[in-house]
Amino acid sequence: MNTSATRTGAAPHSFQTQDLGRLDYAAAWQLQREMAAARGADQIPDTLLWVEHPHTYTLGSAGDERNILLDADQLAARGVTVHRVDRGGDVTYHGPGQIVGYPLIKLPASGEGLHADVVGYVRALEEVLIRALAHFDIAAGRLPGLTGAWVGLEGTGHPRGPAKIAAIGVRVTTRRVTMHGFALNVDPDLAYFRGIIPCGIPDKPVTSMAEWTGHAFARADVIAALEGAFGDVFGK
Repeated sequence: MNTSATRTGAAPHSFQTQDLGRLDYAAAWQLQREMAAARGADQIPDTLLWVEHPHTYTLGSAGDERNILLDADQLAARGVTVHRVDRGGDVTYHGPGQIVGYPLIKLPASGEGLHADVVGYVRALEEVLIRALAHFDIAAGRLPGLTGAWVGLEGTGHPRGPAKIAAIGVRVTTRRVTMHGFALNVDPDLAYFRGIIPCGIPDKPVTSMAEWTGHAFARADVIAALEGAFGDVFGK
């Protein structure tokens, strides 16, 4: 971890936040595992990790390697590493210009059982993204049957069709602690998404805040909007 890029503060509603800056995917994944174990043992509070990864493709539990369209030589030439990970979903891209959020929070038990409401948690993450994007006058919403945050939905008045602006893939441990999370495209090089079939969905494009609006956005401003929305949605 590049400690010079680390920021620790207090998010609203008692959430701790850490900005890890640019960090290799494998290192961030290991940090998540360690912190999830600590959160499960109530040794640390609910925490939000913010990170930007080098060029990376990850395959979730439903990931089909055929959805990576580049061979080993092409991946190496583009500086892309590939990881199969323990989140849900198919293949996605992480890279510079993208804000990745990893919430490590203990979810309440669902109903009278001991398990967490994972679907409800994913819907809540979508709401965080929708509210944060609204802060920048970007009208995002949900697309039935699919996860993530989408723009260009019917009724928004945008001439382009639906495009994914943020992806979600999560894991919840046996102690009901969340891992992995979401990736919001601020201004990444969208060409890297052409090396995969994003989330295994061949007929829906991917966009970014910059590409969709034609404007630049400061990373700190976007993180502040995400933290505010997270506090509103998950506030205790």
